[in-house]
Amino acid sequence: MFSLQQGISIYILIINILLAVAVVFLERRNVAATWSWLMVLLFVPIVGFVLYIILGQKMSRRKLYRLNEREVEIMRKLTQAQARRIHEGQIEYKDPEIEHYKDTIYLNVKANKALLTQNNEVELFTEGNSKFEDLLAKIEAAQHHIHFQYYIINTDELGQRVLAALTRKAAEGVQVRILYDDIGSRQLNDKFFRAFTAAGGQRAAFFPSRIPYLNLRVNYRNHRKVVVIDGKIGYIGGFNVGNEYIGLSKKFGFWRDTHLRLRGNSVHSLQALFIRDWNLASQTPVDYNPTYFPPVEEPGHGDVPIQLIASGPNQKWSHIENMYIKMIHSARRSIYLQTPYFIPDESLQNALRIAALSGIEVKVMIPYDADHLFVHWASLYYVGELLPAGVKCYLYRKGFLHAKALIIDGTISTVGTANFDQRSLKLNFETNAVLYHAPTSQKLQNIFLEDMKDSVELTEAEYDNRSLWHRLMEGISNLLSPIL
Repeated sequence: MFSLQQGISIYILIINILLAVAVVFLERRNVAATWSWLMVLLFVPIVGFVLYIILGQKMSRRKLYRLNEREVEIMRKLTQAQARRIHEGQIEYKDPEIEHYKDTIYLNVKANKALLTQNNEVELFTEGNSKFEDLLAKIEAAQHHIHFQYYIINTDELGQRVLAALTRKAAEGVQVRILYDDIGSRQLNDKFFRAFTAAGGQRAAFFPSRIPYLNLRVNYRNHRKVVVIDGKIGYIGGFNVGNEYIGLSKKFGFWRDTHLRLRGNSVHSLQALFIRDWNLASQTPVDYNPTYFPPVEEPGHGDVPIQLIASGPNQKWSHIENMYIKMIHSARRSIYLQTPYFIPDESLQNALRIAALSGIEVKVMIPYDADHLFVHWASLYYVGELLPAGVKCYLYRKGFLHAKALIIDGTISTVGTANFDQRSLKLNFETNAVLYHAPTSQKLQNIFLEDMKDSVELTEAEYDNRSLWHRLMEGISNLLSPIL
């Protein structure tokens, strides 16, 4: 006869064995993530089991989005036609320099159904006050609808100011929909939205918890920050809604981020993305009505070619990661990267290493101060691996660097919501805009160079002389990096 304690130990052992089998044989994980979970299950069996249930389960590849079959067929035909024209050299690019990146454009069209539009206008924002003043002004001028999506919406002064503006528009009869992530915006409640819903506004939480205080989908978050106004104006980038994003945080002070305001047909891609996310999260779905996709007034707003790349854990391939790798391999002169979290997988790490060893100027900028210590130590570990190859690393000291930007040769660039880490590229729902436009990309490169004045370079010698404590924490963080 087994004692109760022995019986429990046997059950835990059996569960651990079954989970190990699932991790190794049934789920298609990379080797690093597999070993990380096996270590967790081996050394902390009870806690490891709970962590695996909450954090380790892979998202099903089933179709999450309720898509209109007619719209799917229209998009399929449009992307197939554009991919064929790119492949056959039938597209006329407004900037002949873009021809060098047609393989990147083709990849995004073919794999991600990301249509290239060439009639866009782009406005750059690098600090929160100007971004939110512009956004509030455009909200005030809205006439038909406002689709508002952020990972984090705080209930502080800025959050209340933004919500008040959205409430006024809802009371005027404008359709206003607010979509937020249930974990990122966990402080939101019915009281905060009371006046907004009374005015006719709608709100929805992405992947909410079905069990109080326990969300089994906590690992899969919607990290997008997208606003669409009247189907004509779109916003995308790194800013969330909260006082810290306008520099009012005592801990971080100035908040350095990058955000875009778009006009042109690229806004339609943002609109379609919002509607998909909204229909997944809300009980009141939105139709793909033509009123949400108004035609762009001729001759159009601008000449910036853009693709909107969406990626998520429900997809077969990591589209944003593939786009990053392709852009890095296309570089001929320079690669400038800004990210708050630098935890690349082996393919991204090798792409940057090979570029630097090939004589291409590679500069990586990350924050000097951390908001997540383990992530920061892991970032330093991966930066340290690249320094011997000639990669230059800069630690931004003016405040907190939250920008997500990659600039290639000062010619093409991408700005969006995805960090350069495995969480953004493998687990989160993210969106990036790829800009095939030298003037805009040069602006982003010049911004990077200005940010270098507020940064200190981490040299290979300084890194090699780091303390034993830092080496230990980097090593532990590296082991955990696949699941951070």
